Amino acid sequence: MSSPNVVVFTGPTISRDEVLSVLPQARVLPPVARGDLLSESWSPDDTAVIIDGYYRERLSVGHKEILWLLDEGVHVIGAASMGALRAAELSPYGMSGAGTVFDMYATGEVDGDDEVAVVHGPADRGYPAGTVALVNIRYGCREGARTGLIPAAAGERIVRAAKALPFMRRSWRELDAAVDAAVDAMGDVAADSGDRDHLATLQRLIGTGEWDVKRLDAMAALRAVGGRTAEASGERSGEGSADWEAGTALTGITHYEALKWRSRREYAPGRWMTDLDVVNAGRLFGDDYPLLHEEALTGLLTDFAAAQGLDLEAYARARLGVAEPAALPPVLASWLTEAELATLAVAEQLRLVMVRVWPIWQSEDWRPVVLERVRESDRWHEWSEIVARADEAAERTRGRLAVPPPEICAKIFLRHWQRKGTTVEVELARRGFTGMPELGNTVRRFFALDVQNARAPERAS
Repeated sequence: MSSPNVVVFTGPTISRDEVLSVLPQARVLPPVARGDLLSESWSPDDTAVIIDGYYRERLSVGHKEILWLLDEGVHVIGAASMGALRAAELSPYGMSGAGTVFDMYATGEVDGDDEVAVVHGPADRGYPAGTVALVNIRYGCREGARTGLIPAAAGERIVRAAKALPFMRRSWRELDAAVDAAVDAMGDVAADSGDRDHLATLQRLIGTGEWDVKRLDAMAALRAVGGRTAEASGERSGEGSADWEAGTALTGITHYEALKWRSRREYAPGRWMTDLDVVNAGRLFGDDYPLLHEEALTGLLTDFAAAQGLDLEAYARARLGVAEPAALPPVLASWLTEAELATLAVAEQLRLVMVRVWPIWQSEDWRPVVLERVRESDRWHEWSEIVARADEAAERTRGRLAVPPPEICAKIFLRHWQRKGTTVEVELARRGFTGMPELGNTVRRFFALDVQNARAPERAS
């Protein structure tokens, strides 16, 4: 059996070489951003160590991504920077936090993202920091007061001046100017004679690493992983972590995002596609998609029924509250077309209703099963091409074609599914859409292609 994987997300706080000096087996990745956790393949007992994460350039890592990892049996440890912040927020659900910065967040001493944020250079230069983290300034001033190197009053003035600056301006040069300005405003001659010297002491000892609390915390977290002894390394986790309910904290959208990010690929320079984009193309444009959807979900229902020792009709009646041998009440019959109501046996009607009210009655995500069927079908290439053509059409019409809001996109697109004897709700349900908002958001990527297709006959005439 292979050893559990350890993945460390870091950037400016500690380098790749520093990580490997403690955890030679670790895989070191850049600072974590939205979707990065979901795009990895994890197994139970793997470990994710989150140190650095993006704030501005990319969306920050989501709470539900971390909860999803925990539900998968992955150990998630946060320290030093974004990891400490998320650990303080999610410790009741099983995420572990290590170090002083985590304690600062967990106790409420600090609460802002800007406390750990820094401006840094690119990855190919080793993420050189251009500013200093406010938590490092706080920690350094605290240590300075403890050791007598920086008077407590001077430390308070320095922290106050640093806090007043936006995090992207907390360079040592701007901090020096801010401390000067603060002293001038107070007219404190004693402060004027020493605060700049104290700031220089702070800069020197943070620079050597002695007062770089973010680096100290990151190394402590790595040692905790290496030894698997959280208590010995000062690691803390929420007491109630074993009692949380995954179903409460995780929704279908989390698993949807995992499917999306794991299959994301660059199919042409600057253009990206996921497997779920391919499924969406089929849902919108595939005449045979409703049958594929129906068959896939019927298979799932059959498995659910068998697990309870029932046939599909008995299972559906129990779930829908329809007594045998009663026919469907009007509220359920509304999920069927006129033809289905006129020609199908009650057992078949029950099956179709169960498929179409899936989001209401079932918690199992249908997408993985449908995706597997689409991948194995001869429609995979065709629907992939639709996604590519949609992107081409969007690029070609950029600046000339305004994509309407989702609700308008949905109303326009519904013209494709209008036919006698059915309803909007039925046609949405046949393709797995929960309502107009979901349809509209899905259509937006394909809107330019749909307009192009509608105009093609006009140009040919």
